[in-house]
Amino acid sequence: MLIEAVSAMRDLPRLREITAVMFHYGFGDVMRRIGVVSMLERAGQILHRPSPPESRVELETPQRIRLAMEELGPTFVKLGQVMATRVDIFPPDWIAEFEKLQSSVPPLPFEVLLPDIERALGKSPFEVFSELNQIPCGSASIAQVHRAKLADGTDVVLKIRRPGIQTKIEADLRILKSIASLLELEIPESRRYQPVQLVKEFGRSLQRELDLAQEASSQERFSKNFAGDPHIIIPTIYWEWSSQGMNVQQFIDGIPGNQLARVEAAGLDRALLARRGADAVLKMILIDGYFHADPHPGNVFYLPGNRIAMLDFGMVGRLSDVRRKQIVDMLMALVQRDEQLLLDVLLDWTDDSDVDEARLVHDVNELIFNFEYVPLSDIRLGAVLGDITSIMREHHIVLPSDLVLLFKALITLEGLASQLDPTLRMADQVSPFLKVAIANRYRPDVLMRRGKQNLHEVMSILSGLPRDAARLIKEARRGRVKIDLDIKRLDHFGHQIDHSANRLTMGVLTAALFIGSSIVMTVQSGPTLFGLPLFGLIGYLIAFFNSVVIVLSIWHSNKE
Repeated sequence: MLIEAVSAMRDLPRLREITAVMFHYGFGDVMRRIGVVSMLERAGQILHRPSPPESRVELETPQRIRLAMEELGPTFVKLGQVMATRVDIFPPDWIAEFEKLQSSVPPLPFEVLLPDIERALGKSPFEVFSELNQIPCGSASIAQVHRAKLADGTDVVLKIRRPGIQTKIEADLRILKSIASLLELEIPESRRYQPVQLVKEFGRSLQRELDLAQEASSQERFSKNFAGDPHIIIPTIYWEWSSQGMNVQQFIDGIPGNQLARVEAAGLDRALLARRGADAVLKMILIDGYFHADPHPGNVFYLPGNRIAMLDFGMVGRLSDVRRKQIVDMLMALVQRDEQLLLDVLLDWTDDSDVDEARLVHDVNELIFNFEYVPLSDIRLGAVLGDITSIMREHHIVLPSDLVLLFKALITLEGLASQLDPTLRMADQVSPFLKVAIANRYRPDVLMRRGKQNLHEVMSILSGLPRDAARLIKEARRGRVKIDLDIKRLDHFGHQIDHSANRLTMGVLTAALFIGSSIVMTVQSGPTLFGLPLFGLIGYLIAFFNSVVIVLSIWHSNKE
């Protein structure tokens, strides 16, 4: 499987490099078990396999994985960041390590970027911009940022995709997909982490980040959603100069969210900033259904007038109406301490997987009981969401992929808000939005639209009924109609009947052996043993053995 996926010779050196790093950090056995080592050797790749240094062996597994990802470069750093969002799969100590992964990398010289900038603009950037700072103001694994001025003097920034990054990432993704498949195939204990699904989600996320035009579209959508709010600023996109490889947007001069001392020095109201930021993200999630999935301090700037600017829309989340309803129900269940409503939401997320519902009910009841008498203002939403994800991990309930970013965003948001104002409680901020979201469900236009959809579905079923009935009758006449009954425990019941019939048959045979052997014992002819007829004695022994088996079988079934 792997050799087919990396048959191109250009992928083999990279696979060799990945394998060597994994050996260095103590994961050599994993690479051997999934067959990577033997495949490389067959392909003629000489692999140096040193034992990991003692200092590496002493580290915990999450730490060694994080260090290996850092050494393997941008693709794996991004993968770790995606894994940091999977609070439903990985325990807190793993999440904490993944969150340490940073995308900052040394900047490229401007001369390296210049050909790509010229292709994106269709001309020299010095003809478009009156000023262009060749020293970057930011550098990450995907793109590099430079300040500039438009011809009319407007301050802008150029976000430029790194040359060749797409080819490198595509090669890494091919290898990751194959390794993930082999992990699930060869190492059953890895399946709980769903490596194949993780890589798929990661690939989709990374392709979106590589397309800077798509990021600009997302940014413009947020700008429209907050057009009526003077306190939330979304940088303007200049589409005339934007493309897949570069976007040009408004320069925001503010205080980064992690520089709280400057916030104090500027005289800004930290409590007001915390409330406005929380309200903005909750509006995105509960009202708009389209949210910034990474509202960490580096993506938030504070401006005069207690305004907030949000940057970097490479990672966004979208919620369908069904998902938004589930999230509203879940948050309502937490606010109202409604264990049945929370249980219903979790069961909706099981996706027909085998879940011990009785144990799940117990765990949900215990969760609600733990903060049943705690004032709403004292409830930490992040902690409660953490408890919910712990329950999901224990029951192997995988959070739907479109909700993974949401949970992470809510937890990150509460951390950011608490840095600004430790007294702020997200549960208090959520309540007004929940009321609006619930009220929106029963607006006349929403009810009318829902009614039309239901009526359309009913009419479609009714109009197609004669055709479906005719088709069913034709299939029945041809003997092609099959009826499958799947009744719980029916197989088990059948096994019990079969087992009982076998036991009854053995009992009849044993009784027959006893009777037949008794008759043979009365006949004084044929071979003897200890003065007794041999065949009669053998019959008695077999009958005795069968009797013991039957008694043990009955005792064992009664014990079960």
